[in-house]
Amino acid sequence: MITSIFSKSKPINFLIVFSLSLLALLIATNKYSNIVLNTTSVFKLIAVFACCFLSILLVDFIVTKNSLSQKGNTEVLLFSIFLLTVPQVFLKWEVVLSNFLVLLALRRIISLRTQKEHIKKLFDAGFLIGLASLFYFWSLLFFLLIFIALLFYSESEIKKWITPFLGLLAIIILSISTSIIIKDDFFSYLNINPKVGFNFTVYNSIQFIVAITVLLSFGLWSSLFYLKDINKKKKTFRPSYKVIFMACVVASLIVIISPKKNGSEFLFLFGPLTIIFSNYIETIEEKWFKTLFVVLLLIVPVVLLML
Repeated sequence: MITSIFSKSKPINFLIVFSLSLLALLIATNKYSNIVLNTTSVFKLIAVFACCFLSILLVDFIVTKNSLSQKGNTEVLLFSIFLLTVPQVFLKWEVVLSNFLVLLALRRIISLRTQKEHIKKLFDAGFLIGLASLFYFWSLLFFLLIFIALLFYSESEIKKWITPFLGLLAIIILSISTSIIIKDDFFSYLNINPKVGFNFTVYNSIQFIVAITVLLSFGLWSSLFYLKDINKKKKTFRPSYKVIFMACVVASLIVIISPKKNGSEFLFLFGPLTIIFSNYIETIEEKWFKTLFVVLLLIVPVVLLML
């Protein structure tokens, strides 16, 4: 039933996803936060929710524009389920904004397959990832994804390898200029904070243990089929699928090395992981098993909420 609804793109799908995402926000603010509701905090929550929902729509756009799955909205449903599973992602607006900028950069990176305006796309990708790092430093790791994509697309022109650095340099210059004008120093707005942390005690709760187990086990299982099926895709689309998988690897690395672990770091993983999951779901021929797979994912946050 659920998979049949989301197997085709319909307006009702986005209404369901909007409702699930809003529920995740309410759970985050009531169960995992001590936010005092006033005019400022309410507007801030609305802005965070809007940015997160736009991220969902952006993932759908990336998938549709680049034919990364069959026609449908399974990935947006999965994204909202992940939000329900780890609602703490709403508690750090910096991570939400940074992830949105990374997804914009990912859109530009994947669009390299069209062989048009490569220089502009590479500059934009470097610029957007640099901007994202101002809000969450370790999102800078996605900068590596640009060069991984260039390898996948077999680009050998030196100017294309240099261009992303120009985009990053533009952010550095703008940040330093803003710091000089407003703070009268050089580096106030240049977020250089390369700290890492391997203290996972915050994950020592039923919610995180179950969430991580589900994401890890289902993610690894889906990835096996995802990687196996890449060669079955059209040759021009194969690099895009590989980029998505590498984005998932980079996001996983961010989760591992994140200095202050609070759950928000998982948001970087949700975008590429939903695409991998939805591709696996499409390979399942038995409708009952396909529905069971999605229902199990949906049951997890419900059980966690009851606990």
